Amino acid sequence: MKAIKAEGLSKSFGSVEALKSLDLEVEEGELYGFIGPNGAGKSTTINILTGQLSADSGSAEVLGVDPQKHPRTVREKIGILPEREDPPSFLTPREYFQFVGEIRNIEVAEKVDEWAERLKFEEKLDTLNMDLSKGEKQKVMVAQAFIHEPDLVFIDEPLTNLDPLVQENVKSFFQEYQEKGNTIFLSTHVLSLAQEVCTKIGVLDEGELISEHDIEEVGELTEEFLDEVEGFESAQRND
Repeated sequence: MKAIKAEGLSKSFGSVEALKSLDLEVEEGELYGFIGPNGAGKSTTINILTGQLSADSGSAEVLGVDPQKHPRTVREKIGILPEREDPPSFLTPREYFQFVGEIRNIEVAEKVDEWAERLKFEEKLDTLNMDLSKGEKQKVMVAQAFIHEPDLVFIDEPLTNLDPLVQENVKSFFQEYQEKGNTIFLSTHVLSLAQEVCTKIGVLDEGELISEHDIEEVGELTEEFLDEVEGFESAQRND
């Protein structure tokens, strides 16, 4: 079974074609880097695959389940780290993690301290999320995506607002998690991140998957690789 399989996914917003008959397959146990400039359709793809958005046409399966027909089932089986989303302001990180566990019928209490130590926010576990800094909120969002140990995690621009030391810890954890047999689908416009942690990379441009590369190829193809996507270099410089 593929961790992710999509055939002919298309999605438009008015006159804008966000996805154009996208075909995509991700094997179980891959750390798949989904890269491309801002506006390429990466977040739209994730929203469809996680059952948060309906496609105009095409089909998809996530861990063998159709996210269009059974969105709740899919979301119970996966983890999601969305781009630019904060944890609920009226909860503390500890309360939020407990809520994540409750909706999945999983006990997470023992994992809370482990994650707080890994991401260096032990002293903030019982602080209201509304009072956290941007970086601290991002740490909470990273932890909630993994704390229930799902087989598949969707990640959209994970390192935003994190300090360099925490970034290194997070990247190392991604690799460790994948090496245990889990699947990570990592969306980013930062090529260096994908090169560092991913096992395979797909390039999305203007709603189309224009190429895929095993990570061993990317170092040899860097200049050609960057040139494949219009605006990719400038997007990377502006990150």
